[in-house]
Amino acid sequence: MGAGRPPVLVVSRLDDATADEVIGELNQRRVPVVRLDPGDFPASVTMDALIDSTGPGGTLTTQTRTLRLGQVRSVYWRRPTPYAADLAMPGQDARWAVEEARYGFGGVLGSLPGAHYVNHPWRNRDGEHKPAQLAVAARCGLTVPPTLITNDPDRARAFAVAYGPVVYKPLRETEYTAPDGRSLTVWIDDVTPEQIDDRLRHTAHLFQQRVAKAADIRLTVVGDQPFAVRIDGSPGVDWRRHYDLLTYTAIPTPPEILKGVLGYLDTFGLVFGAFDFGLGADGRWHWYECNPNGQWAWFPEHITDPITVALADQLQHPGGTA
Repeated sequence: MGAGRPPVLVVSRLDDATADEVIGELNQRRVPVVRLDPGDFPASVTMDALIDSTGPGGTLTTQTRTLRLGQVRSVYWRRPTPYAADLAMPGQDARWAVEEARYGFGGVLGSLPGAHYVNHPWRNRDGEHKPAQLAVAARCGLTVPPTLITNDPDRARAFAVAYGPVVYKPLRETEYTAPDGRSLTVWIDDVTPEQIDDRLRHTAHLFQQRVAKAADIRLTVVGDQPFAVRIDGSPGVDWRRHYDLLTYTAIPTPPEILKGVLGYLDTFGLVFGAFDFGLGADGRWHWYECNPNGQWAWFPEHITDPITVALADQLQHPGGTA
C-alpha cells in the first residue's frame, strides 16, 4: 500500500466475526484497511523491516497487499492464530522457528512508529493474568468476590467450606483438544469440597465464592465509552453455555463502576476491555474478569452497532479528532 491515507492494520484470523464488523464500518468510511494474521507468517507473508537511527521502516507483504511499516495509522489487535513453522521441520527446529517468529515478526508488529493500538499486544498479554486482574480491580474500588488460587487440596477444601458455594474457573482460556482433535472448553462450574482431590497438586487452580446473582452483565468499554448489557436467562453459572436461552438488555453504567473500570484500563494501558460482572440481588455489581480483546459481535444489532462505531472512531481518528 503506497502513499496516500495511512491504513488501519487489523491483526486477526480470517474467521473473526468481531473483526469483520469493524472492518465493514471502516470500509463504509473509505478508510484503508489491511488485514493480517501473524499465523500466516512465513508461509504467505514476507517481512522486510529496516531499523536504523531514524526508527523502524520497511514493508510487510501479504498475498494481496504491501504494507509500509512507517505509515500505519492504527492497529486493531484481535484474535490472531498461533505462530507456526514449516511442517517439514523437526520438533526442536520447529519450536525454535516459532519463537523467532514470535519475537521477530511479532516484535515488529508491536513496534510500529506512531501507530495507535487497540490494544497493544503486550498490554493484552499483561492484562490476561487473572491474579493481576483481581488485584487491580480491588485497587480500583470494584467489588471482588473472595478468591483462592492454590495447588493445595486441603486449603481448597477449607475455602470451599468457609465460602461455599464456590466455583472453579480456569486461569486462562488455553487451547485444549480431545484425542480425536475436537476442541474442548474448560467451563466455569460449581465445585464441592468432596470433589477436590490430590490431582489439584498438579498445577494452580482458581476457586471463587459464587455470587448470588440476579443476572450477568457484560460491560464493553471503548476509550471512555461504556456499553453495558444485562444478560438474563442463564440456568447455570457460566452463561456462555446457554446462548439460545439468553436475552440482552442495554443498561446504564453506574458512575462508580465506570470510574473503576476506567482506572483499571489505565493501569494496564488498555484502550478496550470486555468486563464481566455478576449483578447481585441487592443491585451491586460483582467483578468477575476483563478480557482485553473480548468478543461482542453476537449481541443484537442495536447493541453491537454503537460498539462498532466507537471502535472505528478509535482506529480512524487516533488523536480523537474527526
